[in-house]
Amino acid sequence: MIVYQPRRAPFIGALLFSAAFGTLLWIEGTFAAGSQALCPARRYDGHGTVRHVFDGDTLELSDGRRVRLLGINTPELGHDDRPAEPFSEPATTFLQSLARPGTRVSLRFDVERHDRYGRVLAHVFLDSGVNLQAELIAAGLAATLVVPPNEWNHDCYEALERGARKDGRGIWRLDGYRPVAAHRLGADARGFHIVTGKVRRIGEGEKNLWLDLAPGVAVRIPKEDLVYFRSVAPRSLLGHRLEVRGIVARRRGELRITVRHPAALRVLH
Repeated sequence: MIVYQPRRAPFIGALLFSAAFGTLLWIEGTFAAGSQALCPARRYDGHGTVRHVFDGDTLELSDGRRVRLLGINTPELGHDDRPAEPFSEPATTFLQSLARPGTRVSLRFDVERHDRYGRVLAHVFLDSGVNLQAELIAAGLAATLVVPPNEWNHDCYEALERGARKDGRGIWRLDGYRPVAAHRLGADARGFHIVTGKVRRIGEGEKNLWLDLAPGVAVRIPKEDLVYFRSVAPRSLLGHRLEVRGIVARRRGELRITVRHPAALRVLH
């Protein structure tokens, strides 16, 4: 059960959930109050009515459009014999509490309007101005995710995430969301991780730039995305310690994290 109130006054939200290992946990988060919606939009590009919420970052409108919430990633529900990730059910229930069937929503598009699965890509708002992505991030039920060329509002989302991480809300209480040293990643590591390590070597191929953080652990930056790295020059990072976030996958005998935007890469001092 989720107790949710608009941000007109301070409140304490409570979520009851079962983690992947079967233990019931109770989390409480105290959220900052404000008279203004978090991460607002100056324009809307479309409207619709919610028919169904599939998970923490995907919903369907009454006209059949399936909408993927831009700028965030929530834990995955179980499917295809894979167990649900911790906090996937609370994230889904939280979004359902905000966007019940029949709720009117407004869509704010970015550069790309559809993904490869045909889903609509949008930032989604209630008539009250509440930003669904911002609420999920602030509650600690979503991590920020920037997939270029879609960069709108990422600074605001990142600020909310920093607050959630600092306070240990939701997913940020889990060991799996705490930074792990690259050399400590197990060979079977998969899925979302935050990885730290010193750049030991920089390699360059025809299509990718490679930052080696540990033996068998590399960061892949597609060269076509280097245009987005305005605040940091990846080729100058040799010897620097980094914090990198993204999906860990095993390819050609090594663990790789693809980074397409500097929001996923932080230089540690």
